[in-house]
Amino acid sequence: MAAPPATASAPSLRPSAASPRAAAARSVAVPSGPRTVVPRRDGGRFLGVRAAKAVSGVQSGTVVDDGVQRPWKLSDARLVLEDGSVWKAKSFGASGTQVGEVVFNTSLTGYQEILTDPSYAGQFVLMTNPHIGNTGVNPDDEESNRCFLAGLIIRNLSICTSNWRCTETLEEYLMKRNIMGIYDVDTRAITRRLREDGSLIGVLSTDQSRTDDELLEMAKNWKIVGVDLISGVTCDAPYEWSDKTDSEWEFKKGQSTESFHVVAYDFGIKHNILRRLTSYGCKITVVPANWPASEVLNLRPDGVFFSNGPGDPAAVPYAVKTVQEIIGKVPVFGICMGHQLIGQALGGKTFKMKFGHHGGNHPVCDLRSGRVDISAQNHNYAVDPESLPEGVKVTHINLNDNSCAGLQYPKMKLLSLQYHPESSPGPHDSDLAFGEFIEMMKNNRL
Repeated sequence: MAAPPATASAPSLRPSAASPRAAAARSVAVPSGPRTVVPRRDGGRFLGVRAAKAVSGVQSGTVVDDGVQRPWKLSDARLVLEDGSVWKAKSFGASGTQVGEVVFNTSLTGYQEILTDPSYAGQFVLMTNPHIGNTGVNPDDEESNRCFLAGLIIRNLSICTSNWRCTETLEEYLMKRNIMGIYDVDTRAITRRLREDGSLIGVLSTDQSRTDDELLEMAKNWKIVGVDLISGVTCDAPYEWSDKTDSEWEFKKGQSTESFHVVAYDFGIKHNILRRLTSYGCKITVVPANWPASEVLNLRPDGVFFSNGPGDPAAVPYAVKTVQEIIGKVPVFGICMGHQLIGQALGGKTFKMKFGHHGGNHPVCDLRSGRVDISAQNHNYAVDPESLPEGVKVTHINLNDNSCAGLQYPKMKLLSLQYHPESSPGPHDSDLAFGEFIEMMKNNRL
């Protein structure tokens, strides 16, 4: 039986206007301004909590029809899913009406990396971790130059930020980038519905003039399957990348003394993937998704990298053709979308998963060694291993559902992973995969 439509709104408790409690509530003010550092007698320092920066979307009050000022914000947004359910919520970030596919992410940290991951283009990201926003945002945690997701759905929006690297609040960040967000909604119930029914198209709206039926019709008429999302996230022209992982964040012992020229196809590439490749000794040329394979091969690279990216691999036959023209000629390494494109280029098939894998805590087993890594994943499609030709070896499986998470084909000098080994956000268990790519390029030089 389908669950009834759910709503989440503030309680309609109204203390008397004449009561001391009501008067006190009307005069409550959350302090704002930059957090200050207070010196201690022992020479250390601590942060003054009273100067924490407040999030305006949480602290702002609401005046309703009866003229009473309430110190809390009331529901002013709706999420309407294609199954007909309507979820009332409170808005933060941009206003308006937006359509997207709703997926849930199980990461406990790293919401800024998630916001700037191009692989989320066309999707609303629902965070299962209930408390979001307490670390604010900062310029160092960006995974791309902008936000590509359609919107953010969370349970609780932090009323203040408390991180020394914070430069602005999550709400301010989303408003500047015209990204919608909602909070005070039952994310646990929505997640359960997505797990039972699969990913659903939804509409986020703060427009009270639109009826629920109108928003539902928008959701039912919008499609994401078969749509080329890569063309909207790839770079416009080739460029060189040379930044390594900052020394304060570097965890790999020993630096490579040998240099390799790698051409990286940008299907929605993340900055930390490029940083990890550079830290392993690669000189990187990044090219757009539609860059001709012949021009790449004319550069005589030591290897070619196929990046992560959004959407359906079957919707980008030009990318599949490019991969077909490159594999077997130079060592190649594919991640996420790149992994799926390699699967199709080898003659295999991909399929849409029920609700995909999104999060920084997915267990993956390396079948070659039995080693289990906790991985960062973000994909709605997977490669069907039964459709692959003889000689292609499945090297990794996702232990949650046994889906294919890695491939290797020595004859064609290729390897691929379904997940993100740079793990931003996530643990660093899978970073060794970049080392495998380096070894493959070394052996090809011999």
